[in-house]
Amino acid sequence: MSRARKESALSRVSTTLLAALLLASLVLLAWLVLVYPEGDGPGTGNEVTLTLTADHSLDALASELESSNVLQDDWLFAIYARLLGASGHLREGEVLLRDDMSPRTVLLRIALGLGDAHIEVTVPEGLDRFQIASRLDRWGITTEDAFLNAVQDPELLTELSIDAPSAEGYLFPDTYLWTERSDPAEIVRRMVENFRARTRALLSDEVALSTVADLHYGPHHVLILASVVEEEAAVAEERPVIAGVFLNRLRSETFRPRHRLQADPTVSYGCRAMPLAAPSCIGFTGRITRAMLDDSANPYNTYRHGELPPGPITNPGLDSIRAVLEAEHHDYLYFVARGGRRHTFSADLDAHNEAVDVYRGD
Repeated sequence: MSRARKESALSRVSTTLLAALLLASLVLLAWLVLVYPEGDGPGTGNEVTLTLTADHSLDALASELESSNVLQDDWLFAIYARLLGASGHLREGEVLLRDDMSPRTVLLRIALGLGDAHIEVTVPEGLDRFQIASRLDRWGITTEDAFLNAVQDPELLTELSIDAPSAEGYLFPDTYLWTERSDPAEIVRRMVENFRARTRALLSDEVALSTVADLHYGPHHVLILASVVEEEAAVAEERPVIAGVFLNRLRSETFRPRHRLQADPTVSYGCRAMPLAAPSCIGFTGRITRAMLDDSANPYNTYRHGELPPGPITNPGLDSIRAVLEAEHHDYLYFVARGGRRHTFSADLDAHNEAVDVYRGD
């Protein structure tokens, strides 16, 4: 083979190799920009809090994210972040992450100017509006004050057909996908619409509602009592039993004081929702005192006020709503915690006092 033909062959091979390398680079680049960012994180959903400072470098931050199990390969994330121009645009301050977030969501959470992250936030059964507001604020979805204002906005409540001072009870527990800096009114709308969709069949069932017809209860009353059951019942199978206790107290002509729920969670909720209404609530830290139980100025104090509290005290799940409508029939009027998140139930005060002596050591 002549020298010219050899050089031509080598040139073709070089061109082919170069084209192959270029193609491989483009494929790798496409994977890094389109596929890699959408992959799941290495964890199972644990929350991770990082504090970012002005002197954080992208490489150092990527290494910290890997050591916190938010990322698998810090070097790969650093390359991806640089490709999107995140270097030099990192946030400062506390950032809340989860170890199952995609690299794209992680990047949007730690860098500025790349857009808003879509964040999955779970609202468990039994959170009240104040706890939900705090959770949304921590994730950067909206501020506590903005959410609480929306929950109490009269125009929004009218739009949502809620005849109550707030949407408490109607903020359905579920997992939601929101963006950072979401409109708080839209958040409330979605949660209430979800409530309507998930409870419509249950709270419009005339047969189910007939079980509380003697108390002249409609869906809103059921929701109030379900919120109390949600707070008192720590074990699923006890929900219908506890609901039965409260219904017995409301119906009984011999229980004293008559028609009073005597539920601790209603007292503490009143101190959070209306801290200026009752003198005993001043400086409330979460612990219920004898003064709080005795204070009739707290409208949510079911030790001093008969019947149901003014509104729901939390946002119950379907099981607690169903527990009220399918409450267990029994003679119990009392219950006391006995450990293991369970209760001992009694039909008369003497038996209850004996149980209190056993389980509380009084």
